[in-house]
Amino acid sequence: MSSSDSARVRGQRIVFALSGGLLVLFVVAALIDINKVSSWIDTAFGWSTHWFGAYWQLWMLLNLVIALALALTRYGDVRLGGNESEVAMSTFNWHAVILCALLGGGGVFWSTAEPIYHFMSTPPAFDGVEGSTPAAVGPALAQAFFHWGFSAWACLGTLSALVMIHAHYHGGIRLRPRALLYPFLGQKVETHWLGIVADVICILGVAAGTIGPIGFLATQLAYSFNTLFGWADSYMLQLAILGGLVIIYTLSAATGLSRGIQWLSNCNVWIVLALFVLIMVVGPGTFIIHSMMEGFASYLDHFIDMSLLRGSENETWLGQWTLFFWGWFISFVPSMAMFVARISKGRTLRELVIALAITAPIATNIWFATLGGSGIFYELQSPGSVSDSLTAGGLPAALLAVTSQLPLAFIIVPAFLVLTTIFVATTGDSMAYAIAMSVTGDARPSAFVRIFWAISFGVVAALLLMMGEGGINALQSVIVIAAVPVSLLLLPLLWTGPRAAYAMAREQGIATEKRPSKT
Repeated sequence: MSSSDSARVRGQRIVFALSGGLLVLFVVAALIDINKVSSWIDTAFGWSTHWFGAYWQLWMLLNLVIALALALTRYGDVRLGGNESEVAMSTFNWHAVILCALLGGGGVFWSTAEPIYHFMSTPPAFDGVEGSTPAAVGPALAQAFFHWGFSAWACLGTLSALVMIHAHYHGGIRLRPRALLYPFLGQKVETHWLGIVADVICILGVAAGTIGPIGFLATQLAYSFNTLFGWADSYMLQLAILGGLVIIYTLSAATGLSRGIQWLSNCNVWIVLALFVLIMVVGPGTFIIHSMMEGFASYLDHFIDMSLLRGSENETWLGQWTLFFWGWFISFVPSMAMFVARISKGRTLRELVIALAITAPIATNIWFATLGGSGIFYELQSPGSVSDSLTAGGLPAALLAVTSQLPLAFIIVPAFLVLTTIFVATTGDSMAYAIAMSVTGDARPSAFVRIFWAISFGVVAALLLMMGEGGINALQSVIVIAAVPVSLLLLPLLWTGPRAAYAMAREQGIATEKRPSKT
């Protein structure tokens, strides 16, 4: 084994030991005193959003603008991976895998609850509009569209994936979070200590962001089963649900991208399409279409206002909503960029940006309008029919309150529970794959490593569930705290992304190198 190989293997072991060790340390500390851990995390969360919130807002906006600008120029013709690269999956499957990996369980629970929250209490960008009135419908959907729209999706795999692709396919760097440092460190990034730090921080962030929804789903399904069937909402029921979920996404992760992950994502998309058509036909379809158009127009009209909203009077609201989501998405960026880079070889830069920054957010917004719009419709018809359940029982209660009022509820309610499970499973399998890549540096990590991380997610979630929802909620806040160092790693993407596009364009003959003119 050469000295460089030896250093690389040693680095892999350090990354594994540090990321795994810190995760275990968090679990042990939470088991000893969850209240103290939660207090520390709440303090760190507040500090993170206060000092880094404005930076996150600017970065999210600039990332979107630069990505769209690249796609609209000749650099959009750049073929990712080189001129001879071929795509590994169909366009439909590619979109399905991206959509399901990034959207996760939020695609069901938040799509129902968030528009209702904003309908009840109008967001600051729409100050002056009275909540719980017909005038609040457009602003409520617009704010939800913004949080799950163009900026959110663009951050997860446009400039970041572009730099990853250039580092991996053109620089020979392994697909790991540290590849984002390739423009500065070159080949040294494989063994540099900064690379180890980048890998560990990003692994911890995405692990927290994956374990949280897995545990959250167990509590929400247990609540749903208690409401629907009268089953006791106990730790044993949560554990049984968790066990079933872990088996599903572990098998998917073990069989790899071409089979399990792709198949599960396709199933998810077809179920979503079927439910969308069913709700539009038997539900308040006309209201959904009208409110979606109103909400999207309001979204575009107030896009800059929502993107740059500041002010001390809005600090609490921002921390609970926009900055919470921005921190969450930012922590996912390196791992999602690796995943997107892995499946996007052979696509053009323009295809990548359109898929991430346009197609996916529009599809997400349509889905939010379908569920959230239905909830608002029933709330307008019968005030309290959704909002009371949301206030008393949180996100799962809102989902049940809406779906149970739809015609054919005996079909729709179970279908949504299945859909939510698959959504979270597609995030679990994708992130197990991404973390396995982060630790090993292999584009096709061994099934053993993928299975190890998939099962680890479930084990940690099970331990945290023993403490009640406090443990899961604390872990979900950790991902926002992790966004602080991750966001510093992402800052250079605003100029290294365009540089990577230019370098690949030169290699492919799309752009020529400028030479100084002779005098």
